[in-house]
This record gives sequence, C-alpha cells and structure tokens, in this order.
Amino acid sequence: RVPLRVSEPVARALFLAGYHLWPAKRRIVVANASHVLGLPADDRRVARLARGIYATYSRFALELMRLPSLPADEPARLLDSEGEHHRRIMALWESCRQDGRGIIAVSGHIGSIEVFAGAYAQLGIPVYGLADDSAFPELFELLTRSRARWGVTIIPWRRLRDIFRVMRQPCILGMVVDWGYRTDDLPVRLFGEWTTLPAGPALLAARTRAVIVPVVVRREPDGRYRPIMSEPIEVADGSAAELARTTQAIADALEGMVRTAPEQWYTFKPMWPSSAEEGAALAVRAA
Repeated sequence: RVPLRVSEPVARALFLAGYHLWPAKRRIVVANASHVLGLPADDRRVARLARGIYATYSRFALELMRLPSLPADEPARLLDSEGEHHRRIMALWESCRQDGRGIIAVSGHIGSIEVFAGAYAQLGIPVYGLADDSAFPELFELLTRSRARWGVTIIPWRRLRDIFRVMRQPCILGMVVDWGYRTDDLPVRLFGEWTTLPAGPALLAARTRAVIVPVVVRREPDGRYRPIMSEPIEVADGSAAELARTTQAIADALEGMVRTAPEQWYTFKPMWPSSAEEGAALAVRAA
C-alpha cells in the first residue's frame, strides 16, 4: 500500500545479481538471446544482450509494483498518444466497433502490457486480457485487482466460454503468445529457426470474425511508452492451412517486435527446441 521507493540503479543491481545467482534462468535467457542474434551462446555479444534483458525486466518489475499505488490514470499518462500508430489503432477500433467485430491484440513480453491495456481501457474501449491463474494464485488476484482499477477485465485462460462470449462483441482482447516452445503448438519459423506458437489467436479469430492485430508498447528513454501496430491479420476460415498461415504471420510480427529492440524482450521460457532433431520434426509437421 506504500509506494515503492527503490531507485532504478538499485533495482538493476538486484536483478543483475539474479542474473548471476540463478543459473537455470540465465541459461534460458542466454539461449534465447543466442537465437535472436544468430550467434553462439558463448559470444560476448550474447552475454551483453542477456544482461540487458535482465536490466529491462528490472525496470518493468519496478513499474508493475508501483502502479497499484499510483493514480488510476497512470497508464494513460505513460502512453504516447500523439503518434501515427496510436491513430491507426484507434481508427481500426472504430471500424471494428461499427462492424460489430472484436480485436485480438497479440503481443510478447516486451515493454509494458499493463500500460497498453490500461491506457486503451481508459479511453472507453472494453479491454480484456487472458492470464494464467494457476501458477501463482495470490499474484493473479493482486494483478487482477490492479488492472480492474484501469477498467481492464482479466479472464483466466481456461474459461473458454467467457472468452468466446466477450469476443462476440466489439472489444479488445489481449493475448501474449511467447510462452515458450511447446510441442503441441503450431510449427512456425522464428528468427530463421523452427519453433512453435499457440494456435489460440487464429482459432478464436476464425470462430468469432475478430481481426488479429500484433501490437507492442515499447519503452522509450524518457520512461514513457510508444505503441506500435503491425498490419492487421484477417483469418478466412478454420482450416489447418489458414491457421498455419495466420500463426506464421503472428510469428513474423513478433520477430519484428523483438528485432527492433531485443533487450526489451524479457521472456524467461525456452523459445526454441533444444535439439536439431526436434526442429527437423517441426519442419516435417509444417510441410
């Protein structure tokens, strides 16, 4: 209930200490950074990027802890609403609202998802987000209450009926897709190598007429956030080929988000399979 009074240099020191003291997570971050840069894991540039990722996450974690104690309109204050991408997002929302369609905003763990959701909810747009309510229930409840202050409704990801219900009306549903490599997801190429991404966004769009919009809210040097919107993705039907095409388009957009500022991509799950054999099997599945 008291605003956290930890300076950014102290926060960076704490999280960089975690970089050195938590070897299992460090190996995952280094492996992901190696794929992004296309360099061996022992290259100094990979280690530099991995430390930069930890530093970025320290700032995000600090902001996340401070937001509940700040005014409810803080996300709107932090979002740059003067740029071209913000105008494009609002124009697309207005078009979808008139057509009675929803928007599935897909993103990764980049910048601040909280700022994006809160800022657009405070403009009067119905905004929902999917979240995992099983791993850390207490943290889920805390963040759900915090997001509710901004007008954002969180839906546990297992409640499929609720998800389909809200997407049959004009709204924005936020979905994060970089939850790590999972064998039962759809094969995609990401940074030139085979991995998988979830089919959920494509399936949901096919069944509800929603449009998929890859978005990212990137942190700027002044501490504010700039929204960036990729080209909308329309899903023609629920066929296997169309779901594969759509998911690959999402992967391409995610790659573009990361490539611009890789130090802002703080995913702590292995994003690629651990062996060449698994990658080859994904290529066969995709074919």
